[in-house]
Amino acid sequence: MTSVSALPTTRTQPTAEVSGPPVVLIHGFAASGERDWPAERWAEPLAAAGRETVVVHLPGHAGGPAVESVDEVTTAHLLQRIAAAVGDAEVDVVGYSLGGRLAWDLVASGAVRARKLVLGGVSPMEPFAVVDLAAARAAVAGGPQPSDMLTGIITSMVAAPGQDGESLLKLVEGLAREPFDPNATAPAVPTLFLAGEEDPMSQGVEHLVGRVEGAEVKKVSGDHIGALTGDELRAEVFAFLGI
Repeated sequence: MTSVSALPTTRTQPTAEVSGPPVVLIHGFAASGERDWPAERWAEPLAAAGRETVVVHLPGHAGGPAVESVDEVTTAHLLQRIAAAVGDAEVDVVGYSLGGRLAWDLVASGAVRARKLVLGGVSPMEPFAVVDLAAARAAVAGGPQPSDMLTGIITSMVAAPGQDGESLLKLVEGLAREPFDPNATAPAVPTLFLAGEEDPMSQGVEHLVGRVEGAEVKKVSGDHIGALTGDELRAEVFAFLGI
């Protein structure tokens, strides 16, 4: 296998006797490891429970590298870079939104040795495959806003203050080249799905649950962002991981 550059991570070591494998946390699109997984809510309580945490910083996002070419952020290449960052040890994997979509493939492909998997805020569809990239790039450069609603949403996300818009659009293009296809393969480890009761992104999550033998789904309060920042989702994650 051709060597790949591992993505940067933030690791927090246990502050109590080790009680289980490291917990890998993968953030969502146009978010960041710091925003989705604030240390005081995730790394610190996990460390106190005897668990190392590994927060992965995706390309084009705060803490991650800029995207130089689309080829380096196709789904397969991105999974290799995440796996290189995680290493060979057995881990628990937690992903939210885009992080959940990547975590599904990461575990299903065997790129990492997973014990348990948590997927939050995931959609059974691949939204990036239908984004009008030409319209999005034109809008980010100061042109008219896209008429397509999804493209408009993505454009507003990548054009927000502090974002590397060009890197994020390259990431969208790379992922769209190899769209999420849950019918192709599925994780074979104990899996928990979490979805906000008011989250339109998670509509149809039951299709994904049905693809994973023995998986369960739990609904928590909140929309796409509120679910992640709420205490219910975190409590469900910790309980599933045995914290």
